[in-house]
Amino acid sequence: MPSDSIDASCNLTDQINEFFGPDGKLSLANGYEYRQEQQEMECIIAKSLENSKDLIIEAGTGVGKTLAYLAPGVLHALDKNKKLVVSTKTINLQEQIIDKDLPFLQSLLEFGFTSVLLKGRTNYLCPRRLQLALNNSRDLFELDEFDQLESIEDWAIDTQDGTLSDLDFTPSANLWSQVCSESRLCNPRTCGKNSNCFYQKARNDAMSADVVVVNHTLLFNLMDSLDESMGCSDGFLFSDDFLIIDEAHELEDVAANQLGIKVSQSGLIFDLNRLYDSTKKRGLLQIVRANEAIDGVINLQNKIDNFFNLVNSICDFGEWGREFRVKTSGFFPSDVSADFRFLEEKIISILDDVNNKSIRSELLELVSRLSVSRDSISQFIDQSLTQHVFWVEKTVGRYENFILRSAPVDVSEDLGSRFFDLSNSCILTSATLSIGENNEPLGYVKKRIGAEKIHTEKIGSPFDYKNQMKIYLAKDISDPRSNQYEDELGDWITAFVRKSNGNAFVLFTSYKLMNSVFNKISGALEEFGFNLFIQGKNVPRSKLLRMFKQDSKGVLFGTDSFWTGVDVPGEALSNVIVTRIPFAVPSHPLIESRLEQIEKVGGNPFLEYSVPEAVLKLRQGVGRLIRSASDKGFVVILDNRILRMKYGKAFIRALPPAPVEVVKYEALTQID
Repeated sequence: MPSDSIDASCNLTDQINEFFGPDGKLSLANGYEYRQEQQEMECIIAKSLENSKDLIIEAGTGVGKTLAYLAPGVLHALDKNKKLVVSTKTINLQEQIIDKDLPFLQSLLEFGFTSVLLKGRTNYLCPRRLQLALNNSRDLFELDEFDQLESIEDWAIDTQDGTLSDLDFTPSANLWSQVCSESRLCNPRTCGKNSNCFYQKARNDAMSADVVVVNHTLLFNLMDSLDESMGCSDGFLFSDDFLIIDEAHELEDVAANQLGIKVSQSGLIFDLNRLYDSTKKRGLLQIVRANEAIDGVINLQNKIDNFFNLVNSICDFGEWGREFRVKTSGFFPSDVSADFRFLEEKIISILDDVNNKSIRSELLELVSRLSVSRDSISQFIDQSLTQHVFWVEKTVGRYENFILRSAPVDVSEDLGSRFFDLSNSCILTSATLSIGENNEPLGYVKKRIGAEKIHTEKIGSPFDYKNQMKIYLAKDISDPRSNQYEDELGDWITAFVRKSNGNAFVLFTSYKLMNSVFNKISGALEEFGFNLFIQGKNVPRSKLLRMFKQDSKGVLFGTDSFWTGVDVPGEALSNVIVTRIPFAVPSHPLIESRLEQIEKVGGNPFLEYSVPEAVLKLRQGVGRLIRSASDKGFVVILDNRILRMKYGKAFIRALPPAPVEVVKYEALTQID
């Protein structure tokens, strides 16, 4: 976009200040209400971009932070011929930005700009791989997958973006793995000239777009993978870009998850089955009739089964445990690496005899995946990654599965160099970044992500919490660690649900407690006429939320994912019940290691980590209630430690500035 499309006589801050002002262009939009806090936020961001400075900014609920960073971001990108990269944690926010916020901004501007939502490449169909799958379907798929394959073939003709979310059915994992984009199979050399290649088109669109929207996981993948390079030489993802990270409170945990080892037993078997499924007698090696390599697959499958059986026998997960920390190298004796190498060498030895280039590429891709898995298993057993914590994760669903995991205990140095050492601006924002610090604003989060020298700002909420919201603290409920707590909890929940006549979220910190309480009180609540929804009963989260929103007397029981990223404005939600202070499970290997690290340097792990993390999580949960200027309701905290313990003041201090009432159970029916 030529720079003369923007008023060159005004700097970015002046333009944005005028745009968001009481009489600015934004004020003319239908349904828009001027918010001083929004204007303040966008001016702060504009100034940071103008000066190529990094910034961390907390913006209270209702500020309209998305538009407050998009407007200066887009104008700066166009004026300076740069690219704006926006990264979020949740799909909901990505879709809101692409489908709502950017089109709204475009309607207010007198000049055009382009934007792209870039997804992880395995979301995209690769037409070349689809054709290969069609040509070899008998050796690759079961009979019940043939109909799915034909449906994908038909869909590929009409789809605009070619992504999995555009399909009106969910294909089998095996089928989609054979037709989706893979970095070594679908690249500019092999598919770049094919105008029908959906990933290459998305990649090219991203290269030329003014605004690119990604998620946090993809952001790390693109930054770390040469195969996914977007031509970056002096930027975060692209040459001369700048970065805005929304939902930045999730950044540390996403980084820890992305920067460690993750080897899944089921994932290994899945890759081997792509080579040869001994049960179904199908796979790529069956196509080329490579019998010795097939024997190598069968042998490795057996060795992997034996290895994970050994893992299961050694690890003590306990009755409810899902993680077992491995503290010493060589804890799992294994010679499985030799079997990996044997198979890899056998496949490589037959490649010269494979005439089909596409099949040869498929085999090379799987050899590469096996090599990565082999190295990761060795790193796990030897614990060769420094400053990492190692553990085994157990998942129980249709089948039992074990995952070898590691994560860096401290990601601050990595994040600091990754995001704050470039000259390009990096803006981090969220509604919950502070823990009520009295000294340095946002000091806790800054330390966790290696941003001690980065400028911070806090923008308050425009909502009138004093008149829109009330907070109830339960006084005479038993300690959450006592045997009486669970029974009493059900009585308190029932009483407060009746008070709000439904329209309630009941937030738990564990599935076990949620299911137990639900089973005890669901009958009584249904007799009172309430319609109940509970997480974890094979109903997708999005559908569960949609049903709740449409119900006039709904009560939703939820755990972790309903504490954050859920938006229910209006009368559907007028009561948020927090059952327990959301302390992270201290026995989780990563949490345990972080606590140990603080203790080693003479700190107080509970006050320096456990409490601040729980404060942030509580703020997220409480933030579900008031989502618009017309919302009204109350929050209930059914954990009396917030009143009894000294650290409770930190939680109360971090709550919205609403009236607080301490209540006893017997007085519930008399509450105004």
